[in-house]
Amino acid sequence: MPKIVNHSERREEVVEATRRVILREGIEAATTRAIAREAGYSNGVLTHYFADKDDIMLSALHLSHRHIVERLRGKLAGLTGLAALRELLLDNLPLDDERAEESGLEIGFWSRSMTSPALHQAQRAEAEELRYLVRSLLGTAAEAGEIATGEDLDDVTERLLALVDGLSVHHLLYPDRLGAGRLERLLGAELDRLQSSSS
Repeated sequence: MPKIVNHSERREEVVEATRRVILREGIEAATTRAIAREAGYSNGVLTHYFADKDDIMLSALHLSHRHIVERLRGKLAGLTGLAALRELLLDNLPLDDERAEESGLEIGFWSRSMTSPALHQAQRAEAEELRYLVRSLLGTAAEAGEIATGEDLDDVTERLLALVDGLSVHHLLYPDRLGAGRLERLLGAELDRLQSSSS
């Protein structure tokens, strides 16, 4: 009797293996051979489930984003305005091992996205969703009187996103100089400035 293969499970195993290789050795080390070896399959098996290497990479990126969305759903439940914005931005900082891995994975994809239209498009779409959410929460906070600023809220949105990206990169590069506590304090100070301008 032929062995029954669970194709979606096998695909997921390859994607998880890709994620592990990238986190452990960096995105350049994530060759199809290394991924297949990590997953315990032959190179040929990968071609049955993915169009090419970028398809595998894209699936790994989507998996990471799904994990983040699932975690955020729980953290943001019942929150609105400034409280939700604070929680959202803090969750995007590498404040623990799990989020440090996610940040490392995301940053690793940045350079590859410059040469892969599919990855670039996926990252732009995900970034736009985050930008939209931050801008919406800023608007809600402003309407509730939680913040008041003469600045255009689109500009505030871009500054907050740039701060999160910059702090994340600096933490991964210089963890001794910029620990998790300092990351949280710096982001909190930026949000407090928006809040104090309403009083």
